[in-house]
Amino acid sequence: MTTHALIDASLIADGKQLVVEIENFLATQPARRPNLPTPKPARSGFDLPPVDELIAEAGIVTGPAPRQKKTKDRGLPGGVWRMLPDWALSARRGPRRQVTVTEHLQLTALVIQRYGWCGRGLRSRTGRRCILGAQAVLYRLGYGDQDTAMAAGRVMDHILTARGIRAHYWEWNDHAGRDEGDVLYLLREAIQAAGCDA
Repeated sequence: MTTHALIDASLIADGKQLVVEIENFLATQPARRPNLPTPKPARSGFDLPPVDELIAEAGIVTGPAPRQKKTKDRGLPGGVWRMLPDWALSARRGPRRQVTVTEHLQLTALVIQRYGWCGRGLRSRTGRRCILGAQAVLYRLGYGDQDTAMAAGRVMDHILTARGIRAHYWEWNDHAGRDEGDVLYLLREAIQAAGCDA
């Protein structure tokens, strides 16, 4: 059996549980109205909105074509899926789902609480994640985009700067003496700060 067949057939129970938890969390969030563009003053002629807005209004889903064949999900024992490379998580992804910066930060904390935190690297061999690694999990699973992750990073950097810390959040994550409690506290502060800006 090839590596791709193994990955396609087996990104599974533990991964499914994380997706279920994320979906349950997002289902409890209040409905968001899309940010509508501010009307521009009318000029002579006819102006169309940007293509991205037209696609969104039409309800068109962009991205890779859906798979035609479904293979039976045999699963991997225990939490082996967490040891697979990050790119393998993309095999579980459905259509990309946009989340707010606040939701992104909340989901980042959820990933760290569920699988543990690590310093000095995106992830450990056992699947523990640093802040940036947890953000990568969300991105690979299709929750939010790079702009959302970068905006969340700016919120965390702003909080660290206010504390007098000049390191970026991913550098701060890796400092000696850092622990999971410190990381979750930063994420809680960032969630509050991002919620105030929304």
